[in-house]
Amino acid sequence: MAARAYWSGNIRLSLVSIPVDVFPATKAAAKIAFHQVHKPSGSRVRYQKVVPGVGEVENDDIVKGYELDKGKYVLLEPEEIDEIKLEAKKTLELSQFVGVHEIDPLYYDRPFFVLPQEDEDTEAYIVLRDALRKTKKVALGQIVIRGKGMLVALKACGDGLMLESLRYADEVKKADTAFKDVPDAKPDEDLIGLAEELIKRKSKKFNPGAFKDTYEEALRELIDAKAHHRKVKQIDEPQPGAKVINLMDALKKSVRQDNEPGGGKSSRRAAKSKSHKKKSSKRKPHKKAA
Repeated sequence: MAARAYWSGNIRLSLVSIPVDVFPATKAAAKIAFHQVHKPSGSRVRYQKVVPGVGEVENDDIVKGYELDKGKYVLLEPEEIDEIKLEAKKTLELSQFVGVHEIDPLYYDRPFFVLPQEDEDTEAYIVLRDALRKTKKVALGQIVIRGKGMLVALKACGDGLMLESLRYADEVKKADTAFKDVPDAKPDEDLIGLAEELIKRKSKKFNPGAFKDTYEEALRELIDAKAHHRKVKQIDEPQPGAKVINLMDALKKSVRQDNEPGGGKSSRRAAKSKSHKKKSSKRKPHKKAA
C-alpha cells in the first residue's frame, strides 16, 4: 500500500503553482516502548479523562480552551479553528530565498521529501529544483500542517526537492548567551596542532550505519534475559579512562597510539634515530694533523 502523504498542496512561486505531496524523510526506529504497570496486581495502568464533580467524559464533549484567567477559558470549536488560514493549509508560497549556508543548523527541525503529484507537474518541479541548485539558494515559506503553523525551507536534494521545517526565532536560544561563561582564553598552539593531527587521521566519509545504539541493545538484552530467567549478557562498550592525565600527554599518547598499529611509523622513526645515534657514537675520532 502506498504511503500516505503527510501534507498535500501547492508550491507557488509567483504565478507558477506545482501540486505536490510531502512525505516524512525519517522513520521511527524499532525502539523499546514501556507501559506503566501496577506492580502488586501486574495490570496495566489506564488513564481516563475526568472532570471534577462530573466524572469520566466522552471525547465528543471535549473542545479546545484558552485560559484567560484562572479557571476562565475561551472555548474554540474544531470548525472555527479549521476555517482560519485556509490558504496556508493548502499552499506553500515561496516568499523569500536565502543562501544555502545562511541558515544556522539550530533552526532546522525535521526533513520531508517533496514529490510532484502528477506526471504533468514534473517539468515545473524539475525547473524549480535545478534553479535552486544552480543559484545555491533555499526557498522559505509558511504552511499549516495538522493544526500547526510551520516555517519551512525548500531545497534541492538529489533528484528531487526536500522540505525542512524550521524553528521560529523565539524557539531558539542564542549561542552567545549559552556560552557566556566559557573563558576567553587562547590555548597553546602545540595543543591545537596535536588535536588537528588527531582530527585529520580520524576523518572519513560519514557512514551512519557504522554507529549503533548500544543502550537500546543493552535494554533488549535485559528484557530478554528477564523473560527467559537467565543472567544478563554484558554489552561491550568503550569505557572512558578512569585516570585523569595531562592534556598534552593525552594528545601525544593518542597520536602515538593512532600511528602505531603494531609498531608503526613513530616507533620505526624512533628506532631508526636511536640506531643512527649508536653508529655515530662508535665512529673513531679523526687523528689530529701533526
